[in-house]
Amino acid sequence: MDWIKLAKDVGFEDVCELNMESLQVMPEVREMCAADRCNIYGTRWACPPGCGTLAQCRERISRYASGILVQTTGILEDEFDAEGIAAAHKRHDVRFKLLTRQIRSMLPDCLPLSAGTCTRCEVCTYPHKPCRFPKKMLSSMEAYGLLVSDVCTKSGMPYYRGEKTITFTSCILLEKK
Repeated sequence: MDWIKLAKDVGFEDVCELNMESLQVMPEVREMCAADRCNIYGTRWACPPGCGTLAQCRERISRYASGILVQTTGILEDEFDAEGIAAAHKRHDVRFKLLTRQIRSMLPDCLPLSAGTCTRCEVCTYPHKPCRFPKKMLSSMEAYGLLVSDVCTKSGMPYYRGEKTITFTSCILLEKK
C-alpha cells in the first residue's frame, strides 16, 4: 500500500516517510505535559500519566519498523489569529481521524500519534473506569515524549512554515518489526 499517497489523498499538505530513529522518547517533553498548560494532564487515558510511563511508550514505539508523518498548515491573519489556528487544527483533526480509520481497517495494530489529545468522548472515564474505545483512542506525539520539531527535522520535513502560519503534525507507526 502506498501510505504516502493515501495521506495526500486525504488532504494533508505535506507527507513523508517517518525516520524511525527520530522517535526518541524524552523526559523533557513529558515534563512539558506535566506543566499542564493545556489543562488536560491527568484527566484522560490518552494523556500522561494515563497513556503509560515513558518506558511503556518507548516499548510500544520500538515494536514498529516504519511510519508516516503528516502535516496540515494553516495561513493566519496574524500571530494572534485564534480562529485561524482553531480552523487549521480542526482540518488536521478531521483528516487525521479519517486517515487513521482507513489505515486501521488494513492495519488494526498501527499506532497513530496525533496533534493533541483524544476528544472522542465528551467526558473521559479516566481514571475511574477503563477507556470506552481503546482501539480508537489517540494519544499525542508529545504524550509519548516525542519532540515534534526534532521528528520533523530528522524526517526531512519542515517544522516551521514561516510567519503567519500554524502547522499541526501527527504520525502513524505502521509496520511491526
